[in-house]
Amino acid sequence: MTTAETGSETRLLTTSKAMVEAIAQEMERDPSVFLMGEDVGVYGGIFSSTEGLLERFGPERIMDTPISETGFIGAAVGAAIEGMRPIAELMFVDFFGVCMDQIYNHMAKIHYESGGNLNVPMVITTAMGGGYSDGAQHSQTLYGTFAHLPGMKIVIPSNPYDAKGLMTAAIQDDNPVLYFFHKGIMGLGWMTPNPRATDHVPEAPYVVEIGKADVKRSGSDVTIVTVSLMVHRALDAAEALAKDGIDAEVLDLRSLVPLDREAIVDSVTRTGRLLVVDEDYQSFGMSGEVITTAIEGAFDYLDAPPRRLAYPDVPIPYSNPLEQFCLPNAESIAAVARELVNA
Repeated sequence: MTTAETGSETRLLTTSKAMVEAIAQEMERDPSVFLMGEDVGVYGGIFSSTEGLLERFGPERIMDTPISETGFIGAAVGAAIEGMRPIAELMFVDFFGVCMDQIYNHMAKIHYESGGNLNVPMVITTAMGGGYSDGAQHSQTLYGTFAHLPGMKIVIPSNPYDAKGLMTAAIQDDNPVLYFFHKGIMGLGWMTPNPRATDHVPEAPYVVEIGKADVKRSGSDVTIVTVSLMVHRALDAAEALAKDGIDAEVLDLRSLVPLDREAIVDSVTRTGRLLVVDEDYQSFGMSGEVITTAIEGAFDYLDAPPRRLAYPDVPIPYSNPLEQFCLPNAESIAAVARELVNA
């Protein structure tokens, strides 16, 4: 949706403020929307994802919970079944293990197991991503794990505009939605500066369609497919590649479930080359699914075998030099793209 379509002038917002604005607008519109989680109230979320909401809507709709993910996500599932639209914040996606039964055996399956008679219109928001020496239990992305399991929609914004529109869409959706936000795109002053974490965002409510990818940079020589913070890294790589005469297209998936396979095939058909960049683990994940989609839909158009640059299949190191060595970055993305084009 363009700025003109929203009928509103835009302001500069960080990703965190864009998320908060979407939640607030939906809470004002729909009294069945409420939010619960650890430190979402008085503290405003440890990544400012709920800042100011308690003061605005009060403790009955913005609920600080005990450190019991199984308890409050289970409560959200029950509330959703009874007609509410809860948002539950799982502080780090790494904590999913203690509440996976509630997420996958209940939230994701109840609609199917009830023969379509029960809906579970809820959102789980969760922080993800490395680069900050948070260690092996606070730095994963893991969206591929959830995308593998049917019954849930998966959205992963990379910028403030998409963050607001996807949050609005997620809250309004009658299906369970997992909303992944990367620490590095939130625009927080105490984290590594990211100039693209602040952007123009319309004040009026709007929706970014779930399952619709977006070309963040058009190009003709190679397609770079990715999500979240790696979109920023890919755009930086594309700027470096342009100096070498290589025109890279950057495709932001924005959603993994549903996956915009048509956009992947369309882009690869035009460029003839594919590089998938993924901060999630390499094996059995997003990178393999995207490559398979391209081979099945655009095999005759490929001028070189697809490549992927992902996080190696090892626990994420606490040591900053080791962690940075494992993470894809603009330099490594550009290097693989050059190899693809020169091949």
